[in-house]
Amino acid sequence: MKLTKSDFQIGTLEDELRVDGLCRELLMTFYHERIASGLNEHDATLLANSADHYLRDYLIGVRQLNLLESDPDVVRQFAGNWYIVNTMEPVIEEIAAHLNGIREFYRFLCSIEAIDSGFFAAIEKDCADLSYYQSRIDSFWEIQGDGYNAWERECSLK
Repeated sequence: MKLTKSDFQIGTLEDELRVDGLCRELLMTFYHERIASGLNEHDATLLANSADHYLRDYLIGVRQLNLLESDPDVVRQFAGNWYIVNTMEPVIEEIAAHLNGIREFYRFLCSIEAIDSGFFAAIEKDCADLSYYQSRIDSFWEIQGDGYNAWERECSLK
């Protein structure tokens, strides 16, 4: 499977729909590859669902970013901001599960040479930083008055 950065470029609604479809196909390939490597269907589904939530809901749907050329910090922004704000009761266990799927999906992308090892290493590092995400959840619940803007700036989506 040869992927190019231009395959995932989003400029129009049609592009977004096309990229969403490409990601769906890529996620199915990831899922089947995980099963072929010995993972059971349940665990492969959990990984693919977590990667899907990140990819199709956040990266493409909200941020409209290119999967293959976005800044690796986008994972930190997902788990340290967007997920917390857009989840009724954010808990570290759910974030950890999503980050596990995201890390494994990017590992898959690295294995098929869609991204380089440096890009993957940055993603892997951010996926492992659970204490940071726990502190973001804690500080989110502690926001008072107009403190949201300061909280958002620490891990901004802008």
